[in-house]
Amino acid sequence: MREPTSVDECVYFTRRAFGKGHILAWAFRKECPKCKTLMKKPKKTSPTYECPNCGYSEPKKEHEASLVVHVRYTCPFCSHQGETETPYVRKTWQGVKAFVFVCEGCGKKVGVTKKLADPKTGELA
Repeated sequence: MREPTSVDECVYFTRRAFGKGHILAWAFRKECPKCKTLMKKPKKTSPTYECPNCGYSEPKKEHEASLVVHVRYTCPFCSHQGETETPYVRKTWQGVKAFVFVCEGCGKKVGVTKKLADPKTGELA
């Protein structure tokens, strides 16, 4: 699994440590289908992603549905080290929105929450 060399090539990047585990997660920016330049949002609140080179635009929901979050982790439950991928869709996990993946070692769900969000239940709070 290729790690990003710069945060500029990512739509999403985080490095988290909690309990006995830690997570490194990222989602690469998608290439423009016309000119192969990396697409970006012109403004943080913009409803579209646009190519800065040719001007091609794509709705935010459609664009983000095609992205994948790559995760390199050490499980906080069983200390298993692994890599996995999950869709770029935040699901409700322990009462908060998170990118959720399943540990390959113990089979428990692990969530990558927004920075200050604390899960309501569980050992990771």
